Amino acid sequence: MALWQANHVATLLRGQGHEVEIEVIKTTGDRLQEVTFAQVGTKGMFTLEIEEALAAGRIDLAVHSLKDLPTELPKGFVLGALPKRADARDVFVSRDHMSLADLPLGARVGTSSLRRRALLRAVRPDLELIEFRGNVDTRLRKLGEGQAAGIVLAAAGLDRLERTEWVRERIEPEVMCPAPGQGALGIEIREGDLRIAEAVAFLDDPATRFAVTAERSALATLGGGCQVPIGVYCRLASKMQVALPGFFEIIGVVADPSGLRAVSATASGDDAIGLGIAVAGLLLHRGARELLEEIGIA
Repeated sequence: MALWQANHVATLLRGQGHEVEIEVIKTTGDRLQEVTFAQVGTKGMFTLEIEEALAAGRIDLAVHSLKDLPTELPKGFVLGALPKRADARDVFVSRDHMSLADLPLGARVGTSSLRRRALLRAVRPDLELIEFRGNVDTRLRKLGEGQAAGIVLAAAGLDRLERTEWVRERIEPEVMCPAPGQGALGIEIREGDLRIAEAVAFLDDPATRFAVTAERSALATLGGGCQVPIGVYCRLASKMQVALPGFFEIIGVVADPSGLRAVSATASGDDAIGLGIAVAGLLLHRGARELLEEIGIA
């Protein structure tokens, strides 16, 4: 997936007349494929080595899955561009079952995400949820071997790799709220590097920047990271038919890992950071603070 993302951005840059070389950097997260996120944590797991290369000048820009980036970048780095977002939803993938509702009682479902686990338990508390790590091909191979009746993954990854043959259901955000930034790419550059900032500026999509800024604002206000059961998703409000400027709506969910308790909230507005703060405030007021304190975040 990382190579697809890098090659995708490289192709777009070459289309603007730039010469581009790709340097593959293996991160801690890449090396620890068989270790759960809960065991090792995720801070810097997919970014540290890349940012070291960026700071040293070995590379001029880094292409990330935005949901892997912390809400506050290290000093000296900025998001130079946020390209148009892919489908932000989660998808149910299975050989034999057409939807989550179609799964038999007690079926095994694979996922590596605490958010997905919590929200799956809220929808289907009978399911046996098992750890499923590895790249897309690895997870699909495990599914094909019968290690699980289904898996839940991000739609964007399967769409980009054209591996949608077993996608059975695209789960709406109201049922399984996506992770903040899911489906979006972040182009990280050195702060003050005007040459690279100018080169990547054409990649920036205003509607995507608004939405993910709101989502990341909410996450920062809540104090969570990508391995906390928090979902936040922002989109152009359904009553609006035009892009920016306009009103956006945002959905937020905080769950406890068991899925037995969850709080949700929605808000709308035309200020990205304020919108994220607003939905986070509603969540905290409705009980998210207590849930996060139990998890050890707040």
